[in-house]
Amino acid sequence: MVFSSLTFLLFFLPALLLCYFLVPARYRGVRNCVLLLFSLFFYRCGGADYLPLLLVSIGINYLGGLLAAPGRPLWVRRLGLWGAVAGGLGLLGWFKYAGFLASNLKALGLPVSVPQIVLPIGISFFTFQGLSYVIDVYRGDADCQRNPLYVALYVALFPQLVAGPIVRYTTVEEEISRRRESLEEFSQGVVRFCFGLGKKMLLANAMGEVADGIFGQPAASLATLTAWVGAAAYTLQIYFDFSAYSDMAIGLGRMFGFHFLENFDYPYIAASVKEFWRRWHISLSTWFRDYVYIPLGGSRCSRGRNLLNLLAVWLLTGLWHGANWTFVLWGLWFYVLLTGERYVWGGALDKLPCMVKHLYTMLAVIVSWVLFRAPDLGCAVGYLKAMCGGGWGLPVRQGVYYLLEFWPEWVLGVLAVFPWKHWAARRLEARQGRGAALVRSWGPVFLALGLLALSYVKLVSGSFNPFIYFQF
Repeated sequence: MVFSSLTFLLFFLPALLLCYFLVPARYRGVRNCVLLLFSLFFYRCGGADYLPLLLVSIGINYLGGLLAAPGRPLWVRRLGLWGAVAGGLGLLGWFKYAGFLASNLKALGLPVSVPQIVLPIGISFFTFQGLSYVIDVYRGDADCQRNPLYVALYVALFPQLVAGPIVRYTTVEEEISRRRESLEEFSQGVVRFCFGLGKKMLLANAMGEVADGIFGQPAASLATLTAWVGAAAYTLQIYFDFSAYSDMAIGLGRMFGFHFLENFDYPYIAASVKEFWRRWHISLSTWFRDYVYIPLGGSRCSRGRNLLNLLAVWLLTGLWHGANWTFVLWGLWFYVLLTGERYVWGGALDKLPCMVKHLYTMLAVIVSWVLFRAPDLGCAVGYLKAMCGGGWGLPVRQGVYYLLEFWPEWVLGVLAVFPWKHWAARRLEARQGRGAALVRSWGPVFLALGLLALSYVKLVSGSFNPFIYFQF
């Protein structure tokens, strides 16, 4: 089940809202049980029945948190911490990487059978989320939660369960037991959800059709223009797809009184790769910063050690996204760029005009998405070769066709990567009068309703509707 489906919009969400808000607010525990049961059902509807795996993961983190809490003997606390780390990463390693490791060993000539394992939906997200809870308890940054239902709700809460954002326990600790829902918060959540739904249905899906149509062809047959059109389409698709899911998750959370942190901050306006990663998938980059990079020594060490720390982080970031050498290369690509900006060309980059810095950043990001999208290294290299110089003739006309056929989506997509909302809000705040106040109050609402109507039309027509980050 996905947020952008008729089943979710017409059945699951209305049933949840009815059951949840029929319970009086003073019965917070009952409301939490309703939310937890619906969240578990939501995960059960995600495909293969891996609900027991989710419950095992919750149990590992609950017990790990109990043992790792301050006040216990140090050896017990370490047992809780490392037991949870081993259990969580062990499950993640088996389901996500066992087949990858076995296939590589087999390619080296070893007599290894390759297990056929179905990847549980969202396992990377709920594993990292649960581990952050245990680590924070061990560090003393979060209180140990002795109610197993609270830990289960934190890990399994359906808005962020299968595709993030990765929520820290400290962010929602108070809200699990003492949140206060309100009509204003609910309406703001609905508006945010509708904007995310529109972003997904009207932009991400259209760009996905273009990207799939071009990437699905042999790279050797692509003209340079067509290859660039496909890469640009995927660049827009992955941003609107994933940021749309984050918008919908944040909006759904607010409907039920939760306040998740932002996961995207207009990353395509960045003027450096470093700035790009401050704006893209913020919950993941901060997770690796706080739980891998800084514990390894961060930047407060020698240059050689810092290079090793960054290498470890970006190898793990690449592998987190998938068990494929393309993701390893994707992580190494960003490692080279970030270390280059820090130690080699960063000073020269700062002196360049903003437009040049922005073009450099977008070129680097577009190349990275080709590595991310390609099914294997051979296809990635072939596609990059096509971008550097392909043939002419019919394939060129194909690229022109995709530009003309989807021209409204291209125009809206390029415009939507800029923070027009923030610019407009500042202009309206500077204006006085009833008209400006009405626009500030009701403009987003009417726009959200229009996006909801257009999205519903797309859903009824049965259009192309995947979610990229479900595979992670």
